[in-house]
Amino acid sequence: MDFLNAIVALSNYVLIPAMSYGSQLALGALGVTLIYGILRFSNFAHGDTMAFGAMVTILATWWMQSMGIGLGPLPTALLALPFGILGCIALVLITDRMVYRFYREQKAKPVILVIVSMGVMFMMNGLVRFIIGPNDQNFNDGARFIISARDFRTMTGLDEGLAIKTSQGLTVITAVGVVALLFWFLNRTRTGKSMRAYSDNEDLALLSGINPERVVMYTWLIVAALATVAGVLYGLDKSFKPFTYFQLLLPIFASAIVGGLGNPLGAIAGGFIIAFSEVTITYAWKKIAIYLLPERFEPDSLVQLLSTDYKLAVSFVILLIVLLFRPTGIFRGKSL
Repeated sequence: MDFLNAIVALSNYVLIPAMSYGSQLALGALGVTLIYGILRFSNFAHGDTMAFGAMVTILATWWMQSMGIGLGPLPTALLALPFGILGCIALVLITDRMVYRFYREQKAKPVILVIVSMGVMFMMNGLVRFIIGPNDQNFNDGARFIISARDFRTMTGLDEGLAIKTSQGLTVITAVGVVALLFWFLNRTRTGKSMRAYSDNEDLALLSGINPERVVMYTWLIVAALATVAGVLYGLDKSFKPFTYFQLLLPIFASAIVGGLGNPLGAIAGGFIIAFSEVTITYAWKKIAIYLLPERFEPDSLVQLLSTDYKLAVSFVILLIVLLFRPTGIFRGKSL
């Protein structure tokens, strides 16, 4: 019985949260890796692009809630998501037209575009704060849990309860669907194949008659959709606060680089590696140890390697190790 309680506690506090967080990081890292692989620069504004898409979705959600429009047990934000994607698409296309296009035409070095993206990042961050405010915003409605800890304990008779939030289930299911759709698009459609060809060899792609501006436009469309979905799922699962998305930039970039920058499959793997590392290293293992160890060996301390305050440090250390020993990442993407 103690072993089953330990498994339930592990699932409740480590496996399920890490799976959900990993799905969010994977979607964010896919956007970063597409920008790097096709447009050839590291987009530091990606976190705030996620925040903008999520903000438009929240505003649309509030309007729908005020009109009595909803999805019953599911969050109304799912209905508002297309509005968020459209708003984010408008933002990134305007930004590309007004900012990035000039530097592309000048054939500016990638480091120049990185610096420019940092300027765009601060502008977007300020815009989001100005519109929706700097504080936490609540937009989650519908049923909070798929299964609550109390119901699980009643069904199983165990001491530990397993709680699965609706947002966690939605995150994993949505991430699987979005990733499957993205890989189908890149591998099966003519536009997707032209994007991959442009990423592999720009000169050869141009000689083959591929329109570079069309590739750029489709890249931004996909990135805006990925950023909005990732931002909304993160906001539903945790909370929406503009500065939080700025902080998410480190684990998202770590995910993309660990998996292999420019490699979509690597971005997904990197997202889950970073998420599971952060959660396992900052989790207090005392409860599970009490279930598994004999009474005389039960720990007095929390059995926690690092405080949750140092969660971002885990991403930074993993990123540093990968850059030092395998800069192309696990799936051999493009080195920095």
